[in-house]
Amino acid sequence: MFDHAYQNYMDHAYPADELMPLTCRGRVRGLEPSRGDVDDALGKFSLTLIDTLDTLVVLNKTVEFEAAVRRVLKDVKLDNDIVVSVFETNIRVLGGLLGGHSMAIMLKKRGERMLWYQDELLHMAKELGHRLLPAFNTSSGLPYPRVNLKHGVGGPESRTGTETDTCTACAGTIILEFAALSRFTGDPVFEVHARRALDFLWEKRQRNSNLVGTTINIHSGEWVRRDSGVGAGIDSYYEYLLKAYVLLGDDLFLQRFNIHYASIMKYISQPPLLLDVHIHKPLLPARTWMDSLLAFFPGLQVLKGDIRPAIETHEMLYQVTKKHNFLPEAFTTDFRVHWAQHPLRPEFAESTYFLYKATGDPYYLEVGRTVLDNLNRYARVPCGFAAMKDVRTGSHEDRMDSFFLAEMFKYLFLLFADTEDLPFDVEDYIFTTEAHLLPLSLSVAPSSAATLGNATSEGEVDDTNFDWTCPNTRLLFPDPAYPRNLRDPIRSAVDKSCPRPLPYREPGMGRAPLRAQDFMANNPEHLELLRRMGVSLIHLKDGRVQLVQHATQAVSAVAAEDGMRFMQEMMELSSQQQKEQLPPRAIQIVSHPYFGRVVLTAGPAQFGTDLSKSSTGVSHPYSGCSELTNGDFVQGRIALLQRGQCMFAEKARHIQRAGAIGGIVIDDNEGSSSDTAPLFQMAGDGRSTDDVHVPILFLFHKEGNILLRALKEYREVEVLLSDKARDRGEPPPSADPLASVPPVSNLARSHNFQPDPSRPLLLAALCFSPSPGPVKTVTGLSCVCPVSVLCLS
Repeated sequence: MFDHAYQNYMDHAYPADELMPLTCRGRVRGLEPSRGDVDDALGKFSLTLIDTLDTLVVLNKTVEFEAAVRRVLKDVKLDNDIVVSVFETNIRVLGGLLGGHSMAIMLKKRGERMLWYQDELLHMAKELGHRLLPAFNTSSGLPYPRVNLKHGVGGPESRTGTETDTCTACAGTIILEFAALSRFTGDPVFEVHARRALDFLWEKRQRNSNLVGTTINIHSGEWVRRDSGVGAGIDSYYEYLLKAYVLLGDDLFLQRFNIHYASIMKYISQPPLLLDVHIHKPLLPARTWMDSLLAFFPGLQVLKGDIRPAIETHEMLYQVTKKHNFLPEAFTTDFRVHWAQHPLRPEFAESTYFLYKATGDPYYLEVGRTVLDNLNRYARVPCGFAAMKDVRTGSHEDRMDSFFLAEMFKYLFLLFADTEDLPFDVEDYIFTTEAHLLPLSLSVAPSSAATLGNATSEGEVDDTNFDWTCPNTRLLFPDPAYPRNLRDPIRSAVDKSCPRPLPYREPGMGRAPLRAQDFMANNPEHLELLRRMGVSLIHLKDGRVQLVQHATQAVSAVAAEDGMRFMQEMMELSSQQQKEQLPPRAIQIVSHPYFGRVVLTAGPAQFGTDLSKSSTGVSHPYSGCSELTNGDFVQGRIALLQRGQCMFAEKARHIQRAGAIGGIVIDDNEGSSSDTAPLFQMAGDGRSTDDVHVPILFLFHKEGNILLRALKEYREVEVLLSDKARDRGEPPPSADPLASVPPVSNLARSHNFQPDPSRPLLLAALCFSPSPGPVKTVTGLSCVCPVSVLCLS
């Protein structure tokens, strides 16, 4: 597989930076349509060849390695007038040159190859280091995100230096390469700059949560994006703190990592999930999806020695991989595709390798086999391996990034290799974030960083607060089944398995277990039953809940079995609900003075009247805004309901018995909106819903608030529930559309219109200008918008 990828790059792309495997040619920046920031990795320096140098040695291709080094020395120029990413150039090119140098001196020392080598790759690395240094010329020490290889930063010729923001990982993933360069060359300037950037990030951490944000202003140090996770934008900052301790032996890095790690496990880790949070409010989730870059984290946890959560998160990632053939670039907490691309990222293979090293469990060899098979089956093309444009359809993108050769084949080969298959002992090296190999002997190389005033001393480190060594895995795993016991509940949570038969119970052994169809997330008794079954409940930001079972946390074997069955029943319910994805529906206000110009996007229900088969829709006028006290008020009208406390089908039955002709359920999760959340589809309760005949639709909180606020303004309104908006009517030609808007009534002023969750409300509407004209003021609402419409905040 490596030969297929590498040889096609050399035959069809070299000296270009990357191979375009669908068109069998090289990607040359400026000659191909711009892909935005992705192209900042390309500097016309034969990126893929440099990134692949040490992989050639790991795979025992020393003849090809020697030839590749000669090509790099002969062909590659580093003074191109081109703007590149400081982060990508550091980890791929500088890291590639240093990894190649490490392999060259190792082979030369053995007298096997490279006897002619006189540190030429190191000289190139030092030249590149100096070309990157101008980016660090900031008051904070954080580097600019981009630099011109020829002209540096800031001048008109450089075409860069005006940026104000950079990602945390971009500024915090420098220390390994720069420190190695300083210690290889004896020039401390590189390590000093890298340490200064790390020091600044540490100082700017949120002191209460001890977390860092995703994007920071390089001048002021203010956090621009305050969401915090372990994926894109932050990932390798944490990785380099721990690995800097391993490579350099400076306890300060481990101290900082351990403080961060404790906060990660407290706030971000919700096994097996890793969910972003806000740094100032770390108990508040920042999003309900995960990106694929966090797949490196189980491998880092192995290096830290925290094996259990590594097994759990890795298993979740593996089940998502099996579900979609590859890890989608982002996926939701219920393991659906959020972003469908997959650029052949290696992080999952990396974690698989580290877990196999830690556990010796052959299960991880099978995981590696799955990765290999999927690459060959779905990504292999005649001219290499092509990235997946959409994992759902299997479509390709004309792209094979350099990290595919630098990392993927390295980790997969190491996963399957026996000791005698390897040309050297990898335990003598540490992997950078690009999987380049730096020798651990650098930890004893002379460093004069401290003599240059590098302020990293924070007093004596208290050894009692931190673990300084990885635990012995033999003690962690006396039972070979231990890792499997951790994986099984995760597998069942992702897979859609059939429910198991009800476990046998001896007479008098307690009541029957909780059934999925009866479960209510706000019932304290049900939550206690979940706890006893080892099932934990996670409240997601969009109002849904995530259920995860840890069988080992159940109070008994019978309770664990009950929990397993409950989870499988719940997944079967979910599977049934997802079989038919219905399109969105419309709630349209059609009465005077709106004439159909107000249309709200609504979620459908899998029961009740099918509005797509109704030619007229369902509509009804309302009168009055007082609180409902009996069913007579609902009869013949559309009821407005609040989500929660019972199943949707039960709400529908309730209003149907009261004589309502339709219903609208409003989300009780504050801030939810159809603008940002996926379409919500109301499902049944696990029983037959053939008895429900009235249509019922769902509005998110933002759209629902429009209707609730309208209750304060209008007494009469007609609403249409339908599969799509109907033709808009026209107002009477002589009418001022806003002239008929009544003032807020005394009745409205004297009542609190917060909905009673136990009672449906009458429905009213919001005002919308039906024809061009000046913006007019409506009581209680204000905004700025084009004069042709009246918009509402």
